[in-house]
Amino acid sequence: MSTLYFGDNLDVLRERIPDESVDLIYLDPPFNSDANYNAFFRHPSGGRSEAQAEAFHDTWEWLEPAEAAFDDLRRQGGETFLLLEGLRRVVGDSPTMAYLVMMAVRLVELRRVLQPNGSLYLHCDPVASHYLKILLDTIFGPRQFVNEIVWKRSTSHGNTSRNYGSLIDQILFFSKGGNYIWNQQYSAFDESYIRKKFVGQDVDGRRWQSVTLRNPSPRPNLRYSFRASNGVVYEPHPNGWSCDRVRMERYDAEGRLHFPKPGGQLRLKLYLDESQGVRLQNLWTDIPALNSQARERLGYPTQKPVALLERMISTSSSPGATILDPFCGCGTTIEAAQKLDRKWIGVDVTHHAITLIERRLTTKFPGVDFVVEGRPTTIDGARDLADRDKHQFQWWAAWLSGCQVYSDAKKKGADRGIDGNLFFANGPFGTARAIVSVKGGDNVGVQMVRDLRGVIEREGAEMGVFITLAEPTAPMLREAAAAGFVPKSAHGRLPRLQIVTIEELLGGAKPVPGILQPPMVQQAARKRRRKDAAQMELMLPFAGGRAPVKKGDVVAPGFEEWQSAG
Repeated sequence: MSTLYFGDNLDVLRERIPDESVDLIYLDPPFNSDANYNAFFRHPSGGRSEAQAEAFHDTWEWLEPAEAAFDDLRRQGGETFLLLEGLRRVVGDSPTMAYLVMMAVRLVELRRVLQPNGSLYLHCDPVASHYLKILLDTIFGPRQFVNEIVWKRSTSHGNTSRNYGSLIDQILFFSKGGNYIWNQQYSAFDESYIRKKFVGQDVDGRRWQSVTLRNPSPRPNLRYSFRASNGVVYEPHPNGWSCDRVRMERYDAEGRLHFPKPGGQLRLKLYLDESQGVRLQNLWTDIPALNSQARERLGYPTQKPVALLERMISTSSSPGATILDPFCGCGTTIEAAQKLDRKWIGVDVTHHAITLIERRLTTKFPGVDFVVEGRPTTIDGARDLADRDKHQFQWWAAWLSGCQVYSDAKKKGADRGIDGNLFFANGPFGTARAIVSVKGGDNVGVQMVRDLRGVIEREGAEMGVFITLAEPTAPMLREAAAAGFVPKSAHGRLPRLQIVTIEELLGGAKPVPGILQPPMVQQAARKRRRKDAAQMELMLPFAGGRAPVKKGDVVAPGFEEWQSAG
């Protein structure tokens, strides 16, 4: 079954993906000089280069994980470690080196899980392509390099820097063995080419171009005189015809031969409606990047077009094959694989990405069958996630309370006391807002509850939800009770400030009535989004009652159809 994993892809690869079980791998690792959230490569001395990398939490810093990965490669030995050992002497213990080491251990695992006839496509940009090409040469072998594909991802744009405008990405294409899957792809003819070449036209309107029947190399067995249906005998080129007599007679009977002027060579009609197009080359200019108005755009900063992934999947796999994307982000690879009748494995370290892909799949493919692995289902698993990454814990806990996070923010820096917003149907009072605050540590106290009360007042929200991993203290419970009840509530006496534990949420507790179920964003969310631009917005649709949609309200695609469905 297709599977979506929430977690570090290195752990998932080592613990969950068997040897030679994947037919095709596509990866677009977080390394992009045009990303919205980026960090300059810095050496410990403080110097910086012009290269940039998307901040991937702290993964690309030379900290303990990078040193551990380097030690893993040392113990494995071989050319990959020798390469990285030499680069470390030159580059030093910089984020650049951390990136290369962390990629190397993953690429070693990716080669392990790939079938002998499988292929790997690594999407990158000029910032890192030269480093990654050398890494792949050492891990897969230089003879397994198939192509470097250049994708024109942008049109000409204003350039204020002292350099040439950057319009391309590179996709490094490697195979595991020589007998890799290959399904030839074609690109459509340009209109100018059609007008220039397909100048012939039959009485039924079919357009064609005249192509040679000459064999490209000497073939004595294909040298024969041929009397065509027009009564003229045609002699072959010294190399011979490109087909045998039987096929030539069939061409003639079907009216596919082009009879030349006297003295000319017999030729063949190639019809436009039967032409596959131009054999695909390694320069891809026919798939534009997603602009701000693109219908498939999800707001994910590094989202790629589905057509780009469909091309690679169609070329290098067959229906029923298993496609792996270890940095699956917003799930473009997953959507393309599902659309093309492939199984898939997606891995991402952010819970935001996992929830976004779930929504994308269920919207595009109603009834789609897949599983999600790696989410905490026990209190011990929740503690482990909180210890590993407090931000991912906060997003997961918000989702567990009935919310889904759709945000590009890295949630670094001050959050003004808001970890999320819940919107719920409040009967005749319209749509109500609950502010969510999540605490994943053991050191929780009454002041945190007081702070949330202050945020509720400041924001003019109807209520607040305090989610805690630890058990609340008696003073915390008293402080929450002192907040009273929601003044205008369609749900009876609704506490204005609720404290709920992770253990209670895992048991099915829901702190807010009528939690909105996807898809929905009301006018209230639009107003708050301007106010909390750096915050994640938790956009939820109705489960219970329906609030009226007024002119000017902002709603998610499909909301009106859902509302009218009753």
